[in-house]
Amino acid sequence: MESANTNPHVNDFQHVAILLVDMISDFDFEDGDQLYKHTLPVAKNISSLKKRAKDLDIPVLYVNDNYGRWQSDFPGIVNEMSQSERGKKIVELIKPEDDDYFILKPQYSAFFMTPLELLLEYLNVKSLIIAGVAGNMCVHFTANDAYMRNFRLYIPSDCTASNSNQENDEALHLMEQVLKANTTPSADLDLEKVKYEWSDSTNINK
Repeated sequence: MESANTNPHVNDFQHVAILLVDMISDFDFEDGDQLYKHTLPVAKNISSLKKRAKDLDIPVLYVNDNYGRWQSDFPGIVNEMSQSERGKKIVELIKPEDDDYFILKPQYSAFFMTPLELLLEYLNVKSLIIAGVAGNMCVHFTANDAYMRNFRLYIPSDCTASNSNQENDEALHLMEQVLKANTTPSADLDLEKVKYEWSDSTNINK
């Protein structure tokens, strides 16, 4: 008997996906040294989170800046960023796999002028676990747009980085208070519960 799910390679009751925002980078920009210092330990936490997600068939989506290169492709960007010492260390920790998804974005939010919303609908996603950099910029802009679209938000406090701990903590506090994001550290986040807790009758913005 055929499954009622008409989307190939998509499991029923998927409900949750991980967004990795701007983690593929050479950090060769103003304040890049400062951001990299905070990003490296975060990448290690994301690596562990991703492994746990894979065990539960939770899809992982890389959403990355296109660096103004409109003819770029994601594998090409991964390869290019891996040529720098800092970029290589990050890529080695969270290297994209064949079954991961990727989207290139032109601006801060992962939703702005990208097919992300269509992809999440295809994957039957209702909740998002957002990780990456910078916590007070692209992660925050992405979370704002996700909240406006009624996604339930999880933003693990140990999986985002900004130029300083203070800026990152302030962004996390704002996302928790205003966007109702769950900021439980990744090691304490029950991914299996997150995957199945969504109810179609729930409106998180009410």
